[in-house]
Amino acid sequence: MRAARLINLVLLLQSRGTMTAAELAAELEVSERTVYRDVVELSAAGVPVYASQGRTGGYHLVDGYRTRLTGLSRAEAEALFLAGLPGPAAEMGLGEPVRAARLKVLAALPPGLRDASSVAGQRFHLDAPGWFHDAETPPVLLALAQAVWQDRELTMVYRRRDEVTRVVAPYGLVLKNGTWYLVGQVGEELRSYRVDRIVSIEPTGATFARDPAFDLPSFWAQRAVEFVRQMLRETITIRLSPDGVRVLGFVAEAVAVREALDGAAEPDPDGWVRTRLPVESLEVAYSYMLRLGPEVEVLEPASLRSRLAAAAARTAELYR
Repeated sequence: MRAARLINLVLLLQSRGTMTAAELAAELEVSERTVYRDVVELSAAGVPVYASQGRTGGYHLVDGYRTRLTGLSRAEAEALFLAGLPGPAAEMGLGEPVRAARLKVLAALPPGLRDASSVAGQRFHLDAPGWFHDAETPPVLLALAQAVWQDRELTMVYRRRDEVTRVVAPYGLVLKNGTWYLVGQVGEELRSYRVDRIVSIEPTGATFARDPAFDLPSFWAQRAVEFVRQMLRETITIRLSPDGVRVLGFVAEAVAVREALDGAAEPDPDGWVRTRLPVESLEVAYSYMLRLGPEVEVLEPASLRSRLAAAAARTAELYR
Protein backbone atom coordinates (compact mmCIF):
# COMPACT_ATOMS: atom_id res chain seq x y z
CA MET A 1 0.00 0.00 0.00
CA ARG A 2 2.79 2.43 0.96
CA ALA A 3 4.90 1.47 -2.05
CA ALA A 4 1.93 2.12 -4.36
CA ARG A 5 1.40 5.52 -2.72
CA LEU A 6 5.04 6.49 -3.26
CA ILE A 7 4.81 5.51 -6.93
CA ASN A 8 1.59 7.50 -7.33
CA LEU A 9 3.23 10.54 -5.72
CA VAL A 10 6.07 10.41 -8.25
CA LEU A 11 3.63 9.95 -11.13
CA LEU A 12 1.51 12.89 -9.98
CA LEU A 13 4.56 15.16 -9.97
CA GLN A 14 5.67 13.76 -13.31
CA SER A 15 2.34 14.40 -15.01
CA ARG A 16 1.41 17.74 -13.36
CA GLY A 17 4.71 19.43 -12.57
CA THR A 18 4.75 21.39 -9.29
CA MET A 19 2.21 20.44 -6.60
CA THR A 20 1.82 21.61 -3.02
CA ALA A 21 1.73 19.26 -0.06
CA ALA A 22 -1.98 20.00 0.34
CA GLU A 23 -2.69 19.11 -3.30
CA LEU A 24 -0.74 15.86 -3.04
CA ALA A 25 -2.48 14.97 0.22
CA ALA A 26 -5.89 15.50 -1.38
CA GLU A 27 -5.02 13.37 -4.41
CA LEU A 28 -3.48 10.55 -2.37
CA GLU A 29 -6.13 10.78 0.40
CA VAL A 30 -3.55 11.07 3.17
CA SER A 31 -2.45 13.82 5.57
CA GLU A 32 0.10 16.49 4.67
CA ARG A 33 2.40 15.02 7.35
CA THR A 34 2.34 11.72 5.47
CA VAL A 35 3.28 13.57 2.26
CA TYR A 36 6.27 15.15 4.02
CA ARG A 37 7.45 11.73 5.20
CA ASP A 38 6.96 10.21 1.74
CA VAL A 39 9.00 12.99 0.10
CA VAL A 40 11.85 12.43 2.55
CA GLU A 41 11.76 8.68 1.85
CA LEU A 42 11.77 9.23 -1.93
CA SER A 43 14.72 11.61 -1.67
CA ALA A 44 16.63 9.09 0.44
CA ALA A 45 15.95 6.47 -2.24
CA GLY A 46 17.48 8.67 -4.93
CA VAL A 47 14.32 10.11 -6.51
CA PRO A 48 15.08 13.80 -7.24
CA VAL A 49 12.11 15.43 -5.47
CA TYR A 50 12.72 19.09 -4.63
CA ALA A 51 10.76 21.73 -2.75
CA SER A 52 10.53 25.37 -3.83
CA GLN A 53 9.34 28.22 -1.64
CA GLY A 54 7.03 31.13 -2.40
CA ARG A 55 3.47 31.65 -3.60
CA THR A 56 3.93 29.37 -6.62
CA GLY A 57 6.11 26.89 -4.77
CA GLY A 58 5.65 23.24 -3.98
CA TYR A 59 7.22 19.89 -4.73
CA HIS A 60 8.57 19.01 -8.16
CA LEU A 61 10.90 16.57 -9.88
CA VAL A 62 14.16 17.67 -11.41
CA ASP A 63 13.74 18.36 -15.13
CA GLY A 64 14.14 15.28 -17.28
CA TYR A 65 13.29 12.77 -14.55
CA ARG A 66 10.49 10.86 -16.24
CA THR A 67 9.69 7.75 -18.21
CA ARG A 68 7.80 8.04 -21.44
CA LEU A 69 5.61 5.81 -23.56
CA THR A 70 7.23 5.92 -26.99
CA GLY A 71 5.77 4.96 -30.34
CA LEU A 72 2.21 6.10 -29.57
CA SER A 73 0.46 8.19 -32.19
CA ARG A 74 -2.15 10.79 -31.20
CA ALA A 75 -4.97 8.57 -32.50
CA GLU A 76 -3.69 5.63 -30.44
CA ALA A 77 -3.34 7.73 -27.29
CA GLU A 78 -6.88 9.13 -27.63
CA ALA A 79 -8.32 5.68 -28.33
CA LEU A 80 -6.57 4.37 -25.22
CA PHE A 81 -8.73 6.60 -23.00
CA LEU A 82 -11.91 5.17 -24.55
CA ALA A 83 -10.95 1.62 -23.57
CA GLY A 84 -12.61 1.67 -20.12
CA LEU A 85 -16.01 2.61 -18.72
CA PRO A 86 -15.36 4.46 -15.43
CA GLY A 87 -18.95 4.18 -14.12
CA PRO A 88 -19.29 0.37 -14.33
CA ALA A 89 -15.66 -0.02 -13.21
CA ALA A 90 -16.38 1.93 -10.03
CA GLU A 91 -19.53 -0.12 -9.34
CA MET A 92 -17.42 -3.31 -9.55
CA GLY A 93 -14.92 -1.93 -7.07
CA LEU A 94 -12.32 -1.21 -9.76
CA GLY A 95 -12.49 2.57 -9.64
CA GLU A 96 -9.11 2.99 -7.90
CA PRO A 97 -7.16 0.59 -10.20
CA VAL A 98 -8.62 2.34 -13.26
CA ARG A 99 -7.72 5.75 -11.87
CA ALA A 100 -4.17 4.60 -11.06
CA ALA A 101 -3.73 3.07 -14.52
CA ARG A 102 -4.87 6.28 -16.23
CA LEU A 103 -2.50 8.29 -14.06
CA LYS A 104 0.44 6.05 -14.99
CA VAL A 105 -0.34 6.35 -18.69
CA LEU A 106 -0.71 10.15 -18.46
CA ALA A 107 2.57 10.43 -16.61
CA ALA A 108 4.40 8.37 -19.21
CA LEU A 109 2.97 10.14 -22.28
CA PRO A 110 5.09 12.76 -24.05
CA PRO A 111 3.96 16.37 -23.36
CA GLY A 112 2.37 16.67 -26.81
CA LEU A 113 -0.10 13.89 -26.01
CA ARG A 114 -1.02 14.89 -22.45
CA ASP A 115 -4.39 16.29 -23.55
CA ALA A 116 -5.50 12.94 -25.05
CA SER A 117 -7.67 12.09 -22.02
CA SER A 118 -9.62 15.38 -22.00
CA VAL A 119 -9.99 15.43 -25.80
CA ALA A 120 -11.51 11.92 -25.82
CA GLY A 121 -13.71 12.55 -22.78
CA GLN A 122 -15.32 15.64 -24.27
CA ARG A 123 -16.22 13.93 -27.53
CA PHE A 124 -17.35 10.41 -26.61
CA HIS A 125 -19.26 9.08 -23.59
CA LEU A 126 -19.84 5.33 -23.49
CA ASP A 127 -23.00 4.42 -21.54
CA ALA A 128 -22.62 0.63 -21.25
CA PRO A 129 -25.19 -1.38 -23.24
CA GLY A 130 -27.66 -3.62 -21.46
CA TRP A 131 -27.90 -7.37 -21.76
CA PHE A 132 -29.75 -9.20 -24.54
CA HIS A 133 -29.55 -6.29 -26.95
CA ASP A 134 -28.29 -7.05 -30.46
CA ALA A 135 -28.24 -3.73 -32.31
CA GLU A 136 -26.79 -3.26 -35.79
CA THR A 137 -24.08 -0.65 -36.29
CA PRO A 138 -25.59 2.35 -38.16
CA PRO A 139 -23.98 2.81 -41.60
CA VAL A 140 -23.12 6.48 -40.96
CA LEU A 141 -21.49 5.87 -37.57
CA LEU A 142 -17.87 5.75 -38.77
CA ALA A 143 -18.12 8.95 -40.83
CA LEU A 144 -20.05 10.61 -38.01
CA ALA A 145 -17.35 9.71 -35.48
CA GLN A 146 -14.69 11.20 -37.76
CA ALA A 147 -16.67 14.44 -37.96
CA VAL A 148 -16.95 14.50 -34.16
CA TRP A 149 -13.19 14.06 -33.78
CA GLN A 150 -12.41 16.78 -36.32
CA ASP A 151 -15.15 19.27 -35.28
CA ARG A 152 -16.53 19.31 -38.84
CA GLU A 153 -19.97 20.77 -39.51
CA LEU A 154 -22.43 18.47 -41.30
CA THR A 155 -25.58 18.62 -43.36
CA MET A 156 -27.72 15.77 -42.00
CA VAL A 157 -30.85 14.13 -43.36
CA TYR A 158 -32.84 12.71 -40.43
CA ARG A 159 -35.84 10.40 -40.54
CA ARG A 160 -38.79 11.10 -38.26
CA ARG A 161 -42.31 10.67 -39.65
CA ASP A 162 -40.84 12.33 -42.70
CA GLU A 163 -37.29 13.28 -43.61
CA VAL A 164 -35.85 16.61 -42.47
CA THR A 165 -32.54 18.29 -43.27
CA ARG A 166 -30.45 19.96 -40.59
CA VAL A 167 -27.05 21.66 -40.46
CA VAL A 168 -25.48 20.29 -37.27
CA ALA A 169 -22.28 20.78 -35.29
CA PRO A 170 -21.61 17.21 -34.03
CA TYR A 171 -20.49 17.60 -30.42
CA GLY A 172 -20.40 13.95 -29.36
CA LEU A 173 -21.66 10.40 -29.54
CA VAL A 174 -23.31 8.42 -26.74
CA LEU A 175 -23.89 4.67 -26.63
CA LYS A 176 -27.02 3.91 -24.57
CA ASN A 177 -28.22 0.31 -24.19
CA GLY A 178 -26.69 -0.65 -27.51
CA THR A 179 -28.13 2.35 -29.39
CA TRP A 180 -25.95 5.23 -30.60
CA TYR A 181 -27.09 8.84 -30.21
CA LEU A 182 -25.60 12.01 -31.67
CA VAL A 183 -25.47 15.14 -29.53
CA GLY A 184 -25.24 18.11 -31.87
CA GLN A 185 -25.83 21.82 -31.98
CA VAL A 186 -28.47 23.08 -34.42
CA GLY A 187 -28.59 26.86 -34.42
CA GLU A 188 -28.22 27.83 -30.76
CA GLU A 189 -29.77 24.62 -29.38
CA LEU A 190 -28.16 21.33 -28.36
CA ARG A 191 -30.21 18.34 -29.46
CA SER A 192 -29.89 14.55 -29.48
CA TYR A 193 -30.60 12.27 -32.45
CA ARG A 194 -30.72 8.50 -32.85
CA VAL A 195 -27.88 7.61 -35.20
CA ASP A 196 -29.82 4.73 -36.78
CA ARG A 197 -32.39 7.29 -38.01
CA ILE A 198 -29.79 9.43 -39.77
CA VAL A 199 -30.28 8.76 -43.48
CA SER A 200 -27.16 10.56 -44.71
CA ILE A 201 -24.52 13.09 -43.72
CA GLU A 202 -22.43 15.42 -45.86
CA PRO A 203 -19.64 17.72 -44.65
CA THR A 204 -20.37 21.39 -45.31
CA GLY A 205 -16.66 22.10 -45.56
CA ALA A 206 -16.72 24.26 -42.43
CA THR A 207 -15.49 23.53 -38.92
CA PHE A 208 -17.11 24.75 -35.70
CA ALA A 209 -15.78 26.17 -32.44
CA ARG A 210 -16.60 23.79 -29.59
CA ASP A 211 -17.96 25.38 -26.41
CA PRO A 212 -15.16 24.72 -23.85
CA ALA A 213 -17.74 24.59 -21.03
CA PHE A 214 -19.72 21.75 -22.64
CA ASP A 215 -19.58 18.47 -20.69
CA LEU A 216 -20.96 15.50 -22.60
CA PRO A 217 -21.62 13.10 -19.66
CA SER A 218 -23.43 15.83 -17.68
CA PHE A 219 -25.51 16.89 -20.68
CA TRP A 220 -26.51 13.30 -21.43
CA ALA A 221 -27.45 12.53 -17.82
CA GLN A 222 -29.75 15.56 -17.69
CA ARG A 223 -31.28 14.87 -21.08
CA ALA A 224 -31.91 11.20 -20.22
CA VAL A 225 -33.81 12.15 -17.05
CA GLU A 226 -35.92 14.68 -18.98
CA PHE A 227 -36.68 12.13 -21.68
CA VAL A 228 -37.84 9.46 -19.22
CA ARG A 229 -39.93 11.96 -17.22
CA GLN A 230 -41.77 13.04 -20.39
CA MET A 231 -42.79 9.41 -20.95
CA LEU A 232 -44.46 9.15 -17.53
CA ARG A 233 -47.89 10.50 -18.44
CA GLU A 234 -50.02 8.64 -15.83
CA THR A 235 -49.91 8.53 -12.04
CA ILE A 236 -51.21 5.81 -9.72
CA THR A 237 -51.73 5.89 -5.95
CA ILE A 238 -50.34 2.89 -4.06
CA ARG A 239 -49.46 1.53 -0.63
CA LEU A 240 -46.09 -0.21 -0.29
CA SER A 241 -44.90 -2.64 2.37
CA PRO A 242 -41.33 -2.25 3.69
CA ASP A 243 -40.26 -4.95 1.23
CA GLY A 244 -42.20 -3.20 -1.52
CA VAL A 245 -40.28 0.01 -0.86
CA ARG A 246 -37.03 -1.91 -1.04
CA VAL A 247 -37.71 -3.65 -4.37
CA LEU A 248 -39.59 -0.84 -6.14
CA GLY A 249 -36.32 0.28 -7.72
CA PHE A 250 -36.00 -3.09 -9.47
CA VAL A 251 -39.45 -2.67 -11.06
CA ALA A 252 -40.08 0.94 -12.11
CA GLU A 253 -38.03 3.67 -13.80
CA ALA A 254 -35.43 5.29 -11.55
CA VAL A 255 -36.90 8.77 -12.08
CA ALA A 256 -40.37 7.54 -11.07
CA VAL A 257 -39.03 5.66 -8.04
CA ARG A 258 -37.19 8.74 -6.73
CA GLU A 259 -40.30 10.87 -7.13
CA ALA A 260 -42.49 8.27 -5.40
CA LEU A 261 -40.15 7.75 -2.45
CA ASP A 262 -39.49 11.48 -2.00
CA GLY A 263 -43.24 12.11 -1.86
CA ALA A 264 -44.16 9.13 0.32
CA ALA A 265 -46.20 9.67 3.50
CA GLU A 266 -44.99 8.58 6.91
CA PRO A 267 -45.18 4.79 7.47
CA ASP A 268 -48.27 3.47 9.24
CA PRO A 269 -47.94 1.22 12.35
CA ASP A 270 -47.25 -1.78 10.08
CA GLY A 271 -44.55 0.05 8.12
CA TRP A 272 -46.61 0.54 4.94
CA VAL A 273 -46.35 3.89 3.13
CA ARG A 274 -48.75 5.63 0.79
CA THR A 275 -47.42 7.42 -2.28
CA ARG A 276 -48.03 8.32 -5.94
CA LEU A 277 -46.01 6.60 -8.65
CA PRO A 278 -45.60 8.12 -12.16
CA VAL A 279 -45.98 5.49 -14.92
CA GLU A 280 -45.90 5.44 -18.69
CA SER A 281 -49.42 3.98 -18.96
CA LEU A 282 -51.93 1.95 -16.93
CA GLU A 283 -50.92 -1.12 -18.95
CA VAL A 284 -47.32 -0.67 -17.86
CA ALA A 285 -48.49 -0.01 -14.30
CA TYR A 286 -50.39 -3.31 -14.33
CA SER A 287 -47.23 -5.23 -15.19
CA TYR A 288 -45.28 -3.37 -12.46
CA MET A 289 -47.85 -4.14 -9.79
CA LEU A 290 -48.01 -7.81 -10.74
CA ARG A 291 -44.27 -8.05 -10.19
CA LEU A 292 -44.60 -6.51 -6.72
CA GLY A 293 -47.32 -9.00 -5.79
CA PRO A 294 -48.51 -8.82 -2.17
CA GLU A 295 -46.02 -6.05 -1.33
CA VAL A 296 -48.23 -3.39 -2.94
CA GLU A 297 -51.88 -2.29 -2.83
CA VAL A 298 -53.25 -0.11 -5.62
CA LEU A 299 -55.66 2.52 -4.29
CA GLU A 300 -56.29 4.53 -7.47
CA PRO A 301 -57.41 4.41 -10.21
CA ALA A 302 -60.31 2.05 -9.50
CA SER A 303 -59.97 0.35 -12.90
CA LEU A 304 -56.39 -0.74 -12.16
CA ARG A 305 -57.32 -1.82 -8.63
CA SER A 306 -60.18 -4.00 -9.99
CA ARG A 307 -57.93 -5.54 -12.64
CA LEU A 308 -55.30 -6.49 -10.07
CA ALA A 309 -57.94 -7.88 -7.69
CA ALA A 310 -59.14 -10.16 -10.50
CA ALA A 311 -55.55 -11.23 -11.22
CA ALA A 312 -54.98 -11.97 -7.53
CA ALA A 313 -58.15 -14.09 -7.42
CA ARG A 314 -57.02 -16.09 -10.46
CA THR A 315 -53.60 -16.58 -8.89
CA ALA A 316 -55.13 -17.76 -5.59
CA GLU A 317 -57.28 -20.25 -7.53
CA LEU A 318 -54.20 -21.66 -9.24
CA TYR A 319 -52.46 -22.28 -5.91
CA ARG A 320 -55.50 -23.51 -3.99
